[in-house]
Amino acid sequence: MLNSEIKAQLVSVLGDAHVRDDVESRITHSYDATPLYQSMPDGVVFPSTTQEVQDVLRIASKHHIPIVGRGSGSNLSADTVPVAGGLVMVMTRMNQILEIDKENLTATVQPGVYTQTLHEAVEKEGLFYPPDPSSMKISTLGGNIAECSGGLRGLKYGTTKDYVLGLEAVLANGQVLRTGGKLYKDVAGYDLTKLLIGSEGTLAIITEATLKLIPLPESRRALVAHYHDLDAAARTVSAIISDRILPCTLEFMDRKTIQVVEDYARIGLPKEMEAILLVEQDGPLEVVERDMERIRHIAETTGATHVEVARTEADGAQVMAARRNALSALARLRPTLILEDATVPRSRIADMVREINRIADEYNLQICTFGHAGDGNLHPTFLTDARDTEEIERVEKAFADIFEAAIRFGGTITGEHGVGLAKAPFLEWKVGAAGITVMKGIKHAFDPQGILNPGKIFTDQPRLRKENM
Repeated sequence: MLNSEIKAQLVSVLGDAHVRDDVESRITHSYDATPLYQSMPDGVVFPSTTQEVQDVLRIASKHHIPIVGRGSGSNLSADTVPVAGGLVMVMTRMNQILEIDKENLTATVQPGVYTQTLHEAVEKEGLFYPPDPSSMKISTLGGNIAECSGGLRGLKYGTTKDYVLGLEAVLANGQVLRTGGKLYKDVAGYDLTKLLIGSEGTLAIITEATLKLIPLPESRRALVAHYHDLDAAARTVSAIISDRILPCTLEFMDRKTIQVVEDYARIGLPKEMEAILLVEQDGPLEVVERDMERIRHIAETTGATHVEVARTEADGAQVMAARRNALSALARLRPTLILEDATVPRSRIADMVREINRIADEYNLQICTFGHAGDGNLHPTFLTDARDTEEIERVEKAFADIFEAAIRFGGTITGEHGVGLAKAPFLEWKVGAAGITVMKGIKHAFDPQGILNPGKIFTDQPRLRKENM
């Protein structure tokens, strides 16, 4: 619970209703969507303005109180678990779309706006905000920015970092930092906007964002291709990109995932196949039809056993909805579902999936793999039970082997989920000792007291790679 003096100071800023240290509130904000991690905060605060965020941070800075910024808590790296106690600062009261500027093609939003809410608002104006994390119905834009969220449309449109033009953020000492703006060119000094994107709440608390919009695509079509072997699916992915086609989405499911999703959605997915690709294209109708015909031909000539183009946009939307619901389908099977995240070059997708399957067999684990084949971002998903400590030990060993394999294949330990608490022990494997030193120097410059989201990204107990053991 909060010290009575500190609580009184917070109440004077936020009001009694928006400062909570009862057991229920603390438990509710002691975990996020990442399994296996939980830690109790001392209190929870709900600011509604930038000024209130400033005032809370000044109190926290004065008393050396840790602050963990939080949106919906839908992240998958344990980034909003308050491992050092302190205050969880929930940003969901700051939930307004402040402006949709059709002249400059921008939207200005507060951090608590749901991602899908922005999608729907701008699409009514004939505009488009492409980033589409699978959690977009509940994830907030502030959280998307803090994590640099990806999504199914990343191959063609990029990720969150490609659509943030400017930020307002509050530093640990309560000062307001403003970066960028409604500008498409700005090289005045270091790019602080990009630095804050993906910083996981360790550098500042985001209170406003200016986002880039683009025209809404005129049409959209989808197809599904079935494969008896992984290499054929990988060849199709490479051939599509080599043919200078950038689909809106290019998604992969392995056999285990296909079986579970079909049992859940019942849309006719082939449960006997080793892999399927789900491909969607958007844009002018004539371009979409041309690209889909070319993609169909590529899939057939690179080893697909069956290719089916959706007859209507609605049919295509149903196919893509099945992919977006893969996590829900898998979650029905075991008490604990751990969605991991590793990225490799597109040419190594088949190698990586085979290695994941080998690791699953080695540790006697159930792992289903799906992901964004177009950008090499795979999600090996562990079906387990957190109550089984022996199995969880095997899961953690399998994590390490998967991350090591991704790096060996020229990839990375995370493509879109972030480092947080879950992957902090593995970060040095990717960035090296020099990278860690530079990042810690940046952290110290922004937050010399270390009160912003402590324990995330960096660790005092890095894991050793097998090659160094």
